[in-house]
Amino acid sequence: MKLVIVESPTKAKTLSGILGKDYEVKASMGHIRDLPKKGLGVDVEHNYEPEYEIPAKSKKTATELKKLSLDAESVILATDLDREGEAIAWHLQYILSSAKKPKGKKPITFGRVTFHEITKDAVLKAFSHQTEVNLNLVDAQQARRVLDRLVGYKLSPLLWKKVRYGLSAGRVQSVAVRLIVERERERQAFKPKEYWTLEGKFETPKKDIFLAQLFEYQKKKIEIKNKNQAIKIKTDLEADEFKVSKIEKTERKRNPYPPYKTSTLQQSAANIFGFTAKRTMSAAQKLFENGYITYHRTDSFSLSPKFITESRSFIKTAIGAKFLPENPNYYKNNSKGAQEAHEAIRPTILNLSKTSHLAGDEAKIYSLIWKRSLECQMLSAVYDQTTVFVESQKSYVFKAVGSKVLFEGWLSVSRYMGAQNEEEEGAEVEFSIDGLKKLPSLAENDILNMLELLSDQHFTQPPARYTDATLIKTLEELGIGRPSTYAPTISTIEGRGYVHKDGRAFVPEDVAYVVIDLLMANFKNIVDYEFTAGMEESLDKIAEGKVKWVPIIDAFYKPFEKNVVKK
Repeated sequence: MKLVIVESPTKAKTLSGILGKDYEVKASMGHIRDLPKKGLGVDVEHNYEPEYEIPAKSKKTATELKKLSLDAESVILATDLDREGEAIAWHLQYILSSAKKPKGKKPITFGRVTFHEITKDAVLKAFSHQTEVNLNLVDAQQARRVLDRLVGYKLSPLLWKKVRYGLSAGRVQSVAVRLIVERERERQAFKPKEYWTLEGKFETPKKDIFLAQLFEYQKKKIEIKNKNQAIKIKTDLEADEFKVSKIEKTERKRNPYPPYKTSTLQQSAANIFGFTAKRTMSAAQKLFENGYITYHRTDSFSLSPKFITESRSFIKTAIGAKFLPENPNYYKNNSKGAQEAHEAIRPTILNLSKTSHLAGDEAKIYSLIWKRSLECQMLSAVYDQTTVFVESQKSYVFKAVGSKVLFEGWLSVSRYMGAQNEEEEGAEVEFSIDGLKKLPSLAENDILNMLELLSDQHFTQPPARYTDATLIKTLEELGIGRPSTYAPTISTIEGRGYVHKDGRAFVPEDVAYVVIDLLMANFKNIVDYEFTAGMEESLDKIAEGKVKWVPIIDAFYKPFEKNVVKK
């Protein structure tokens, strides 16, 4: 019997179904060894050696795995393929290696396997190419863990003393709180300005009706700053005459989006379903462990050649060969700090009938991934954009913009999935794209009848508060955090009482202002965007084996610790 160890019972069950009776698959239930909950747990005098222990909740599992490992031919560590998974594998190997062996028993042999998807082909291929634990990835995870523990345990008591007991500080979480606080201060300092818009309701010679917005007067862009100006213009236009002065037609393209990576999946789920990052990742984790999608913690836009071939074949037969480009589409990742070590998030099964039993959050997240993975391999949507200019005798110009789909391209996936677009093929498709609408048939010099002039008062709006989607997007743009950190960071700042939600938006609590001001005044690098992004890059270099982790921690900790004592 060969013992295979994974993190979760769900993953264990899926792997058991693939590997068969010669393997016993068990779950470690996540991290089996960690820093202690109490105390610093890092020996700062001796190369920042972590003082790991087996938590009480993991002791029974550790005992069971030790016993099973002694009877096994070999132990295969099949934890996830990121730094966290590599660290779990390393800790498991350490614990099982220390198991007391019966006299004459050979030492346990260990193998390490990783796979981007839990499918038969991928799993069997991984098991036929076993490797060793990647110590560079382990060091990178260990460095992050030690760094975050040092910051948290040294700064938090200072916050208890100066602000309020029970607060915590953290490298990435404090930067996230700073973003939210600074955005709220921008909103508080914002002074709204009044402006008005005028929209004409026009009737064509064929009695069709459309709306056009006033945008120009005497060849200059018009700005209506108050009600009196709006009334004056309305009065001026009452006895005016109107005609179509110009029609501009341009052919526009709308390209498909790249396949999903962790951050963009979280953003889409937040925008479309209102999901938190944690909720999205929970559903994606279940989908991955059950073998429905590839690994969900990734910053890559790459797709396997096998999937590209399968998806192109599916598009050709199920959706339409006319929507397929001559060559596959490839996407470049411009995100700061992107490692692109893995594949993008994609389905492992394209036949929707085989996943029709999915329900709830998993069904919603799967539908996003399935749809995007096909769309990204299709041709652009092509549409006619028509801009109509309506000019009055008094030199007022109104503008209306409309569109008509000429070629659906990747938009046809929605129709295939049973979305709202049910027109017959070849029919004129009416849809909204970038706020554009369909216009009636018009010709230059058509005389128009203005039925009504609608006026609206507006005020300029302050910058929007951060939501899950926009906070993740900003953190990624700044190079702060990595695919595995966005969801826990947001959960932490909510759980620790720094922010609350107003609808989908984050609002800082009073204590957030106090803590950020204190950190900015005394520990600026802890909440500095460039410094935090630089630290992420250092962790990446550790993972790539380019630098050692202890000097990185030492260069940060010594001046930091002196400053803590001083403050």
